[in-house]
Amino acid sequence: MQKIQRLAVRPSPITAACALALAAIGAASGSIVPAAFAQDFPSKPMRFLVPFPPGGTGDTVGRVISQQLSKALGQPVVVENRTGGNTVIATELLVRSPPDGHTFNIIATSFTVNPAAYAKLPYDSAKDFAGLTRLVHNPLIICTNPALPVKTVKELVALAQKRPDELTWGVSSALGGGRIAGELFSQTAKIRMTNVAYGGGAPATSSVLGGHTSMLIGNVLDCSPYVASGRMRPIAVTSLQRADTLKQVPTVAESGYPGFEAVNWFGAVTRAGVPRPIVDRLNAEMLRALKMPEVIETFAKLGLSTGGMSPAEFDSFLRVETERAGKIVRALGLKAD
Repeated sequence: MQKIQRLAVRPSPITAACALALAAIGAASGSIVPAAFAQDFPSKPMRFLVPFPPGGTGDTVGRVISQQLSKALGQPVVVENRTGGNTVIATELLVRSPPDGHTFNIIATSFTVNPAAYAKLPYDSAKDFAGLTRLVHNPLIICTNPALPVKTVKELVALAQKRPDELTWGVSSALGGGRIAGELFSQTAKIRMTNVAYGGGAPATSSVLGGHTSMLIGNVLDCSPYVASGRMRPIAVTSLQRADTLKQVPTVAESGYPGFEAVNWFGAVTRAGVPRPIVDRLNAEMLRALKMPEVIETFAKLGLSTGGMSPAEFDSFLRVETERAGKIVRALGLKAD
């Protein structure tokens, strides 16, 4: 009976096109457009653009979510890895796709950094996208070489104040979340340290282990084995709550800087102009996936916590993060091109 009812209301291509146009007009005018036309969504396979290489954390997040969306929506959700340009290539592909909700992207900190880091982008980050939700986040950790004579944030700040620009800290990328977190910490604590950017987490970690840099700001999961073996000394995590895998390590916020938070995160966006009922449907299905025990368990093994948001909440989050990252990037004169 349910199939017969669905066939009876299936719109023609012309009707569907008119509905999309009406939705765009309604969104612009602030009126409410009936959601009936969205019941035919999705009408074809969907594309989940991932701007990260296969096998990485961002790729894994995309594939886990895409599997659940495929089951819930009854259409394949195809993951496409489109790397390059500090995630700009994949993001531009989304802007060039039809505004029908069948294409969406994984995004991360780079999305909020790029507007200030690039002289010109092929899209407007503030206007060309519609937020779906933040999917996962993970705390970063400040770890030092054991030879550095500090054990707490207070001691680290005191040493940096005595030796401005002498302490070195490594990150996996010049424009990644670790760099933004480190610069934010330096600004908050009013200290000056010298950053060393590497081409990935592994060389940044090796540099600290070898004593070539004083410390690093990296993923908790990557540093945990070395903390356990005593080859790295944990100072603090950058999230508001302590990390599940290192409960004994305090946060920066509880170490004298209340409210401090700087985490890595992954989210999803589609392009502007997608009808609101479709945005809401994608958001609902993603939030449902994030509550599944098997999904939570998979992400926990990667050191990731699920944390969904409504589209409006995620749009607001992106505005705040873009403003904060932009101030840091411009102050440091960081450039991606």
